[in-house]
Amino acid sequence: MKIKSAEFVVSNSKVEQCPNSALPEYAFIGRSNVGKSSLINMLTDRKSLAKTSAKPGKTQLINHFLINKNWHLVDLPGYGYAQVSKSTKKVFQKFITAYFEKRTQMVCAFVLIDSRHAPQKIDMEFMQWLGEHNVPFCIIFTKADKLKPKVLEKNIHNYQAEMLEIWTQMPEFFITSASTGTGKDEVLDYIEAINQQLRENA
Repeated sequence: MKIKSAEFVVSNSKVEQCPNSALPEYAFIGRSNVGKSSLINMLTDRKSLAKTSAKPGKTQLINHFLINKNWHLVDLPGYGYAQVSKSTKKVFQKFITAYFEKRTQMVCAFVLIDSRHAPQKIDMEFMQWLGEHNVPFCIIFTKADKLKPKVLEKNIHNYQAEMLEIWTQMPEFFITSASTGTGKDEVLDYIEAINQQLRENA
């Protein structure tokens, strides 16, 4: 898939105020310092579609972007560490949960995982919550360029092993780098394949 257009639509903290559209949505979410904004900008070929920041927790709203006039990319606030108050975090969690529970247009969530680290409890618990609530999701391992190939391979293998202690099979996953563009085509082609299937079934 080639990204021909990417437009900001709306930011809000209430699911009820999300776009009144039947277009499929793909949500991107992860811990606050996982490189989500950089990945979104890489996927869309835009330098500043999503706001990047040296300070984790920059995204604090549900952000909708219209891609190629036919699907929405949704940038969600990070979970876990963020330099915000506990009360603000609770607000984040409330509307993130509401989004996944109520937004029927959401066809797949991409959970971003920093490939440099061992499996984190907060990531595992979040994916378990998605599974328990029948939310379809994939994993995107970020920052692959920060590791040597053998270390990256070992880290991914370790993650797979831990996932398979809980899950009957490993979710679809992608290995990416916002710096080098690694994984861009794979993620976009996956989205396009789902969109094509949805059009055929309509």
